[in-house]
Amino acid sequence: MTYKKKSWTEKLLDSKSFPKVLAFERRFPCGKALEKWGAVEGDSVVLVAPFEVDEIMKQVPKGRLITIYEICDILAKKHKVKFCCSLTAGIFINIVAHAAEEVKEGGETSFTPYWRTLKTEGVLNPKFPGGFEKQKQMLEKEGFRVVRKGKKFSVDQYEKYLITDM
Repeated sequence: MTYKKKSWTEKLLDSKSFPKVLAFERRFPCGKALEKWGAVEGDSVVLVAPFEVDEIMKQVPKGRLITIYEICDILAKKHKVKFCCSLTAGIFINIVAHAAEEVKEGGETSFTPYWRTLKTEGVLNPKFPGGFEKQKQMLEKEGFRVVRKGKKFSVDQYEKYLITDM
């Protein structure tokens, strides 16, 4: 029996049993991150579907940025819960980026501008297609200034460009 590996687009469209809402427990894989954001045991947490992350990332216009924090905040409000699991959201951000490149390679002209999505504190994502080098190039092409902070790269004054609600 041969196993066919799913494409990034297939992964994006595979909702499995998402979204689902759980009561927060510190032992969750995203537990430490959510505690930094203020979560306490019993708070409601949503694990979103990949396409929900894509819907938000698609809406970030040229000249604006978003981080995983804003994506999680928007999704938590959408599902009327306190928090969104940052681990699943982060995995899905990566899937969205790779699916966008897959679609672009297929000749599509409309695809998700994933390079406008940053990690916390405005840091570029080395797991995106082409690594942080490609994301840096795409952001600079749109007029953003990318600076080195130790081993990481981030958008200078990224806070000025953040979308906080949709």
